[in-house]
Amino acid sequence: MKKRLKFLTAPALVCLLALTACGGNEDTSGEGDSDNGGGEANETETSGDDLYSIDDFEITKENDGEAVGGILNFGVVSDTTFEGTLNWQFYSGVPDARVIEWFDESLFAFDEAFNITDEGAATVEVSEDNRTFTITIKDNVNWHDGEPVKAEDYVFAHEVIGHPDYTGVRYDAGFQNIEGMEEYHNGEADEISGFNIIDDKTVEMTFIEPNPSLLGAGLWYYAMPKHYFEGVEVADMDSSEQVREKPMGFGPFKVESIVPGESVTYTKNEDYWQGEPLLDGVTLKVINPDTVVQALRAGDVDMVDVFPATQFADNADMSNVDWLGRVAPGYSYTGFKLGKWDADAGEVVTDPDAKMADVNLRKAIAHAVNYQEIGDRMYNGLRFPATTVIPPYHALYHDESNEGLGYDPDLANQLLDEAGYEDVNGDGFRETPDGEELTITLAAMSGDSTAEAVTDYEIQAWSEIGLNVEKLDNTLHEFNSFYDRVEEDDPAIDMYSAAWSVGSDIDPSGLWGPKALFNYTRYTDDKLQELLADGLSEEAFDIEYRQEAYNEFQAYMNEVVPAAPTLYRLEVRPLNKRVSGFTWEVGNNDLGFHTIQLNAEEPVVDQ
Repeated sequence: MKKRLKFLTAPALVCLLALTACGGNEDTSGEGDSDNGGGEANETETSGDDLYSIDDFEITKENDGEAVGGILNFGVVSDTTFEGTLNWQFYSGVPDARVIEWFDESLFAFDEAFNITDEGAATVEVSEDNRTFTITIKDNVNWHDGEPVKAEDYVFAHEVIGHPDYTGVRYDAGFQNIEGMEEYHNGEADEISGFNIIDDKTVEMTFIEPNPSLLGAGLWYYAMPKHYFEGVEVADMDSSEQVREKPMGFGPFKVESIVPGESVTYTKNEDYWQGEPLLDGVTLKVINPDTVVQALRAGDVDMVDVFPATQFADNADMSNVDWLGRVAPGYSYTGFKLGKWDADAGEVVTDPDAKMADVNLRKAIAHAVNYQEIGDRMYNGLRFPATTVIPPYHALYHDESNEGLGYDPDLANQLLDEAGYEDVNGDGFRETPDGEELTITLAAMSGDSTAEAVTDYEIQAWSEIGLNVEKLDNTLHEFNSFYDRVEEDDPAIDMYSAAWSVGSDIDPSGLWGPKALFNYTRYTDDKLQELLADGLSEEAFDIEYRQEAYNEFQAYMNEVVPAAPTLYRLEVRPLNKRVSGFTWEVGNNDLGFHTIQLNAEEPVVDQ
């Protein structure tokens, strides 16, 4: 029986942080890929009129007027190129995801609570014991070359990720829970026994242990065209033509051409399963944060993925756009390097002797920075202090009662004193408890002038509690090289400032689990593993039990602090006045990329 799924206090830096305290209203701000900030409050206050909240934005712009077809110009706001790994199984960075989502998509649709619905390209039924899932792909879902999306394509995606020669970052505990996956991954079996293909459009998959995430967004969302990758070895896939030059999906638009790292031209997929798109095509291009305002005002772009928060207040009155906003699915954090990744074992190995191993040192670093001030002054309320590693985007499980590691420099100093970090030689910086010089190297991502100024200000905040923190190579690093070095556990990095985008699934194991490559802190312990397992246990099928389990997880993460959450985000997205038919609302399956329309041949220009 099966059931249907439901469900420096330096003047220049102070001036920059205050935005208008020095030199009038000139906009010198921008946004990098991570948020940092802190230090001493400046005397200039941001007026209440300059602070924004989610209540100031709509999340949807319904279709309005008559569609004229045309080409939508879409901007990915980034100070660096996109890497070009254009396949869901292999990508690792947000810029690549921005490219992929126009031409390929999830098989599943979700409601506002992230439960799978019947409105996606595939439906799901689950057995009474919550272990066997029957996925049925709808008959009208076809790849861009006209071939049907088949059950074998869904299985193939798992075979690629689980293959011993897989070069991506997706293989984790979730995949290991599929029956027969570990044997396949270890080269002991030629296929994954947990899959049973019923017919071309239907497949059963069986898990070793049931867990509540599987009833919602815990399945792998994506299929991979097996026929298209025929003859390509798994070890070569991430560099193949099928991934880099001519990627293919079943989404509303087809890739026509790519200028590597810079732009993509799409044409509409007339055979799209939800109906022919209202646009004739899309031109996607990377736009530097420093020039995005000019491009929007001139009508050079109709939409961007996310507008730089630090530039919003000065441009909120842009006359040719409508602003949408939402609570972002993610958070920024300061991560501490606490071990290494064992590639052979596929797991993190925590080093008890790491430079940042003292939890009081980590807590002091978290308490030293005033993120409320940064959120208000630098981002005009579009950033606000993060308290836990489950963000408010996951409203059902975010613990609002947890106050987090708030700004408290006195406590930071006390923690360091008690841990034995003292300024032995009188140079203003603390030495280790063993009396050795302590220099902490921070890796941070580049952006525009603001990214470096905020990082410098944060370093200043740490210096005020006696910690000597220096930028890696005395500079900021562009997105791709930053993550290359963090992922490779560059021994020069002691801590790093980054951001994490969460998916639909609440399960945090993909970032903090012992077998998660994305666990860049390389921290694990027995209790953390128990808490992560508890959130996926049979008892956690009860929502209240699962909420309590994740509340305990959030509290424990703030106790051991492998990473200190810093800022949550409100994202804002401008739409040229000629654009409608778009939503950011979770569970609104009536509006997607195929419903975006242009109501005029030419974009509206700012007056």
